Amino acid sequence: MRMIFRCDPALSDHLPRPVAARGALPDWLRAMPAKAHSDIHGRDIRTVKQCPPFVDAMAYGVMILLPCDVSVDRGSFSWAWDIPEPSTSGHPRAPLSFHVAAQFPDAPFAKDGQAAIKFNSFWTIELEPEWSLFATHPINRDDLPFRLISGLVDADRFHDGGINFPAIWTRPDFSGVLPKGTPVAQVFAVPRAVPQLEFECFDESHKAAYETTVAEVLASPGVYRKRFRARRGRA
Repeated sequence: MRMIFRCDPALSDHLPRPVAARGALPDWLRAMPAKAHSDIHGRDIRTVKQCPPFVDAMAYGVMILLPCDVSVDRGSFSWAWDIPEPSTSGHPRAPLSFHVAAQFPDAPFAKDGQAAIKFNSFWTIELEPEWSLFATHPINRDDLPFRLISGLVDADRFHDGGINFPAIWTRPDFSGVLPKGTPVAQVFAVPRAVPQLEFECFDESHKAAYETTVAEVLASPGVYRKRFRARRGRA
């Protein structure tokens, strides 16, 4: 699978490139201890840092990064980004734009008439035939002061224009800087073909395999990681 990212040549030296998500894991995860004491258990137990599905979800796909520092003061956004004029007509220069609240009336994420911010795209994304691009909030990143609205784009066909990423700002009292390089969207390629769903009851071999697997998982730590977790390549 190839994901081809293209940008305006005048901006090439000014834009952070999208990165493999495993290279953008947050500091809080890296600093988390592998074990922590549980009063309920009366002993140290493993933290989510040792949970492969938790970490692998955060490390999956590609992270789109904020192209410059954005200053935020209680819902007011500003930036000082000195970049050349794009050589492509209609290309954005601002890192952010907005969706008015009337575009998502009565949606569960609507907040009292608050507009949604939109992270403008400075990269086009092309996928291989029959694959679409799924974009979502950086996984397990509730530390970020916004919540991206998920979307799916047929990027094997739509790849000559930028894909923008709308989000709801969730911290109205936030004052500070959203730094350049902040992950704003996690994207990955998904097949467009609809899977065929099949339903079966366990036969004797499946029952035996279930019982054995569950017993092994409960008896010894790291069974999934050592026996079932697939080796992942690095971009």
